[in-house]
Amino acid sequence: MLHVDLDQFLAAVEMLRHPELRGRPIVVGGDGDPTKRGVVSTASYDARALGVRSGTPLRTAARRIPEAVFLPVDREHYEGISAEVMAALRSDGVVVEVLGWDEAFVAVESDDPEAVARQLQERVRDATGLECSVGIGRNRLQAKLATGFGKPAGVFRITGATWFDVLGDLPADALWGIGAKTARKLAELGIATVRQLAEADEAELAARFGRTNGPWLQRLAQGRDSATVVDTPHRARSRGREVTYQQDLADWDDVRREVAALARRLAGEIADGGPLAVRVVVKVRYVPFTTATHSRTLGTPTVDADAIEQAALEALDRFAPGRPVRLLGVRAELEQ
Repeated sequence: MLHVDLDQFLAAVEMLRHPELRGRPIVVGGDGDPTKRGVVSTASYDARALGVRSGTPLRTAARRIPEAVFLPVDREHYEGISAEVMAALRSDGVVVEVLGWDEAFVAVESDDPEAVARQLQERVRDATGLECSVGIGRNRLQAKLATGFGKPAGVFRITGATWFDVLGDLPADALWGIGAKTARKLAELGIATVRQLAEADEAELAARFGRTNGPWLQRLAQGRDSATVVDTPHRARSRGREVTYQQDLADWDDVRREVAALARRLAGEIADGGPLAVRVVVKVRYVPFTTATHSRTLGTPTVDADAIEQAALEALDRFAPGRPVRLLGVRAELEQ
């Protein structure tokens, strides 16, 4: 398995369009105005070295790097470049599973996967001018994690024999699929590293995380993954809309109106013959920067605007009103 990940994708695309920006810290996010509320979508490596990363508030980024170049997100252009990359990866007839704009798994049969990886890098570079990193593993998990050790523009391989040498002493949330919340729960059991999770008591994990998730977490820590690479078209697991308000919403009636409008707009976007919504998730970011989410499962999978709006408002009712709000979001989780 090979995992191909485009380096600093949005920033790299902008540097192709604006070669004069090379060598300068570039921040892509919002409408490109760092005086407005919003967050960074991608920061160039130069910007990351100065303390700005994806998810950093734009205003914070501007304070940290006043000399940075701020650019708006150009979704349509990035999607077009991404399609060129994926076409280049498929040009030899290999199986490619697209994960998003900037990454994909590639299944190959070769005695020299490093050579194949370098060929893929060259193919992407020739087609688009972009650089990518490639991770190699016996399974998707190993390949995905290997990519991070090859950045930027490198190739790195992880095998069963080298798994613990590379990852054993890293924190558990270094694993693909384990987030901060799960890592905190593992810490409560005295499990901090990948090696400790791999060697943990399976019954204890099952008791804490469930009979399915507990053993699954341990398999991750052991570098085991049975999932295969499939070339079916990429289908998003969810679709969402969110708005960062330049002026705080202090009146909860205004919050309800905004959530209803976002829900109806989202329903219109997914009502195109694609997968149906099965759950609606509402996100609220309070002032200054505390974020919470609540969800509502739909009785029947649907794209009906009334049903999605109603579910969003029912999810909103689970929040405590009264605090000023700076961001609202509505996300529909889709049938798979």
